[in-house]
Amino acid sequence: MSRVAIIGAGMAGIACARRLAEAGHAPVLLDKGRGIGGRVATRRAAGLHFDHGAQYVSAKSAEFEALMDGLIDSGAAADWQDGAERRHIVGAPGMSAIPKALAADLDVRQGVQVSQVAQVDGGWRLTWDGGGMEAAHVVLTVPAPQVAGLIGADHDLVRQIGHVRLAPCLTLMAAITGPAPFASRRDPDGALASIIADSSKPGRPEAEATAWTAQASPEFSTQYLEDSPERMVELMLPLLLDALGAAPDRVSHAAAHRWRYARVTQALEAPFAKTPDGTLYLGGDWCIGARIEAAWQSGSAIAEDLLERLT
Repeated sequence: MSRVAIIGAGMAGIACARRLAEAGHAPVLLDKGRGIGGRVATRRAAGLHFDHGAQYVSAKSAEFEALMDGLIDSGAAADWQDGAERRHIVGAPGMSAIPKALAADLDVRQGVQVSQVAQVDGGWRLTWDGGGMEAAHVVLTVPAPQVAGLIGADHDLVRQIGHVRLAPCLTLMAAITGPAPFASRRDPDGALASIIADSSKPGRPEAEATAWTAQASPEFSTQYLEDSPERMVELMLPLLLDALGAAPDRVSHAAAHRWRYARVTQALEAPFAKTPDGTLYLGGDWCIGARIEAAWQSGSAIAEDLLERLT
């Protein structure tokens, strides 16, 4: 039986596993995807890199800023001069470089979609298609709405996090020839709440076209959440072209991605939730707020609490 199993290799899961590993433990990270990092992700297409989830990292605490500075020193991240007043740090050559660097020495098992977490004598049984494992302690860092599907809707922890709310985000990725009129533009009241020239970030491939990522507002995203990716492109691409003053014939690539649980609109307002016996933990950015640093802080807090039980 493994001592600690962590479901979800996003920033919260990686933070938890990394701290436990630093203390001499061997946690197992399970993730359903082919890549790690959750929304700290990069899509490669048309010879370009699109950061279609989190666009940058900003640090409020000295500890997290030091962590990011270490990544900059190693070449996995860089400062991005996009005209913002606050410091913006990006992965190099894409945002996905950040979680990859932070999880480099961890036991990460990808392509494992856990379907059930059930309590058994001495711990928990994790089940997935074609396999499973047991662990004395389990940490769930999945989005709050997905917790019930793993541990059961009648579990006390599900009731504890019932007030948490997350909003979706639809993302458009487009390669458009010609110079970029700006590096980033934000319009919280517009259908496209954020427009980013990913090609303006350090370490990105040089190409004739600019890699643009546009993220829709919560209202727009909710309205068209169940539409096909092709329909999302039809709706969002004209809005992007209008914002850039670009003609349709300049588009060489366009695709859309659906983030069902992207923005934290009502947080748990605690670093994590756990069972009274401390064998099952819930964590993620949704515990604290809609920031990469919040996810890291949640995972780190879980690890510190766990270490008191494991030592």
